Amino acid sequence: MIQKKVCIFGATGVGKTSLTRQFVDSIFNERYHTTIGVKVDKKVLTLGDNDVQLMIWDIEGIDRYCGFNPRYLRGASSFCIVMDRTRAQSLTEGMEILEKARSVSDAPALMVVNKCDLDNEWHWDTDAVNSYANSFQGCFYTSAKTNMNVENMFNKLAKLSL
Repeated sequence: MIQKKVCIFGATGVGKTSLTRQFVDSIFNERYHTTIGVKVDKKVLTLGDNDVQLMIWDIEGIDRYCGFNPRYLRGASSFCIVMDRTRAQSLTEGMEILEKARSVSDAPALMVVNKCDLDNEWHWDTDAVNSYANSFQGCFYTSAKTNMNVENMFNKLAKLSL
């Protein structure tokens, strides 16, 4: 079995833990719980002939007042940056996180736009989203609540890790 470390980054409250719990445990909880430090979960996927155990590092929210810790990326095969479609600031913060991550790692990265179940709450400039998406190896529109694209997003992270 192949083990791969993947990291989940993003600002506070964008849904990193909710995406991880939906993927690993098929659970969504409406209550918000702040992650402190890092929480590591595991899940085995079958990709072709390979069993891949993802070591999913759910990293605490990164905001301007709480800096990026480059040590979390050490040994990561891929990572994603989660952004909240209802908060325009999370797009800006996500791109700042990508810039900092790129200064220490060239691991493949995905852009994840979460909370897509909230249809009437799109607060981003579509042109900005499209231009930022070009900085990533893929872009996924997800909802941890409805499980929309969650499995696909983690499968893509696993494939990028191989």
